[in-house]
Amino acid sequence: MKQPRLVIGNKNYSSWSLRGWLAMRKAGVEFDEQLLPLDTETFAQQIGDLSPSRTVPALWDDSICIWGSLAIAEYANERWAGAELWPADMATRARARAISAEMLAGFPALRAHLPMNCRASGRRVSIDDKLAADIARVVAIWLECRENAGDAGPWLYGKFSIADAMYAPVALRFITYDIEVPALAASYIETVLQDADVADWMAAARQETAIVEADEAGV
Repeated sequence: MKQPRLVIGNKNYSSWSLRGWLAMRKAGVEFDEQLLPLDTETFAQQIGDLSPSRTVPALWDDSICIWGSLAIAEYANERWAGAELWPADMATRARARAISAEMLAGFPALRAHLPMNCRASGRRVSIDDKLAADIARVVAIWLECRENAGDAGPWLYGKFSIADAMYAPVALRFITYDIEVPALAASYIETVLQDADVADWMAAARQETAIVEADEAGV
């Protein structure tokens, strides 16, 4: 059987690719990467054969194709991680799934105005009421999770979970756009930044030279 293959977009810009990729890394599985550069003819020509939704990421495990970051994370959790990428406690696990689903479906202003851009730092954008509300909600989630986790570990629920894969790109966005957060939220951002797998992603992102103009927000 061939190694699983994860189809992703530019590491500098593709937040959803990072989510699926990070879950795969934390599942401890060896996999190949196939990078399709976003906003290019190459992407347009090839994505239809690689992802039914025509979006990245998409995971190929032999003849099985799974698309969407959360679905990929769930598959990796069951297939390779021994179901350890969610909290063991049922109630905590349910909340972790709830905040992951909220990230999947929500935060439109944050996505629109703070696109992921790993190479950039010190960017400034205008923060309107809708963006401020999205930022405040993310911070509230992080604070509640970290306060409840206590000394169980530095991630949202103590130990790394799929919820952290969902929120890691937001931590990187907050660095890019210098978003001020309370100390406990800042310590969570630092946890994300110091993670070895995130560091590998960031190093690769900084080596990329492609520019996606739509994701070059701020000054």
